[in-house]
Amino acid sequence: MIPGRRRPPAPYDPTMADDTYAVTRTTTVAAPAEALYARLVDFHRWPEWSPWEGLDPALTRSYTGPESGVGAGYAWSGNRKAGRGRMSIADVTAPSRVAVDVMFEKPFPSSSSSVFTLAPEGTGTRVTWTMTGRKSLINRVMGIFVSMDKLIGPDFERGLAQLKSVAESG
Repeated sequence: MIPGRRRPPAPYDPTMADDTYAVTRTTTVAAPAEALYARLVDFHRWPEWSPWEGLDPALTRSYTGPESGVGAGYAWSGNRKAGRGRMSIADVTAPSRVAVDVMFEKPFPSSSSSVFTLAPEGTGTRVTWTMTGRKSLINRVMGIFVSMDKLIGPDFERGLAQLKSVAESG
């Protein structure tokens, strides 16, 4: 840089300017939407397929509200990998949509919304899992090194593969 000259402005980076994120993954399952919906709307069934269940063998879980559907709640607490937080089913449209509010307390506070949509595809069902949220300061700093899509996307892929496996096997 030449002394006395101003540094040019940094190039515009839309990922840093945007204060929200979205992560989406999709798979097709050879099972009816009703079978998938039943596994999504009931937190007691999430251990069958959730990609995070194996992170801590000593994970503690608690359930609140109705057995399933709107108002059902799930809280967890575990090691550093599993963290601590809670979820509640915010909205459903049987058998095509389940919306879940997610609140993390550890490793850092954040909130997001996960929506599962189920749509007919051929003889099976297309399952789309989307998580959206506001980027916290920590998310923005982490985003310099790794995007939320790269951070969470592989977990969604693993979870959808496990959901597919359990749904297709019965």
